[in-house]
Amino acid sequence: MGIAVADWLAAADEPRPWVVETSGSTGRPKRVLLPRRSLLASVEASARRLGAAGQWLLALPEEYVAGLQVVCRSLVAGRPPVRLDDHPSFAAAAAAMAGEHRFVSLVPTQLHRLLETDAEVLAGFHTVLLGGGPIDPALRDRAAAAGVRVVATYGSAETAGGCVYDGLPLDGVGLAIGTGGRVRISGPTLFAGYDGDPELTAEVLVDGWFLTSDAGRLDEDGRLQVLGRLDDVVVTGGVNVPAPAVAARLREHPGVEQAEVLGVPDEEWGNRLVAFVVGDVDLEAARDWVAAARPRSWAPRQLVALTEIPLLPNGKPDRLRLKELA
Repeated sequence: MGIAVADWLAAADEPRPWVVETSGSTGRPKRVLLPRRSLLASVEASARRLGAAGQWLLALPEEYVAGLQVVCRSLVAGRPPVRLDDHPSFAAAAAAMAGEHRFVSLVPTQLHRLLETDAEVLAGFHTVLLGGGPIDPALRDRAAAAGVRVVATYGSAETAGGCVYDGLPLDGVGLAIGTGGRVRISGPTLFAGYDGDPELTAEVLVDGWFLTSDAGRLDEDGRLQVLGRLDDVVVTGGVNVPAPAVAARLREHPGVEQAEVLGVPDEEWGNRLVAFVVGDVDLEAARDWVAAARPRSWAPRQLVALTEIPLLPNGKPDRLRLKELA
């Protein structure tokens, strides 16, 4: 893919948009049309925000936007990316990199594992971009204690990848909260539309703004706080429960390593809140833990114990698989 991307980036005329499929974590994947100018705008804005450019280590699938961006950033900086899959270990891949500044993009699960095995190697990188899902504050604290510079990113294929870094939009990117708390994004990194789906394109691209599927708020410093997907609010027993907030509370439990929370149809409750947990905690303990900090009505009514959270190839939780497990 790297050679093809290099040719596409170097084309004399504006080439056809690059097609990136979304992960399909909640349904049918969408084919996102990304113009070259959008990807380059993202690459340039990212380098300005990070304060440097250089070679990247590719540790994510290239077919998704996060991996594509790693390839583009590295090529624009003048060096092909080093592929993790071409080396026996993360340390070996990092050792194969050249230049003054080295970068890598990871999802939280990867960072969690690498802090156990390669913390010193990670500390040698200029920046670790972290995206693809909720980030446990304790994980960032562990990274900082190990000397690893982590920058949390928010974005999607429709925004050419991460366009909000540590809650603040990149230069040129517009960020607003619309009706119902819906996160809206504008600027030069936006996609051109969905391949073969003009109706859906018209629904989400409105007056130069991309209407995301996420709910959020801006804090007093203007930083974005993503509250979860709009459809992550589970109506159970007539109560609106933000599932990501419940999952975040469960991750604070000393016996919990990982947690996700979803709603599944239920005859009695309309939807019941299900916690998928990796760790040592039972349902009653989980309910008491949530209720100690949140309304009791937010406590999960089912707990599915797992040895690991099922993930999609891009590192995001496989929500469809989780619902099957419930």
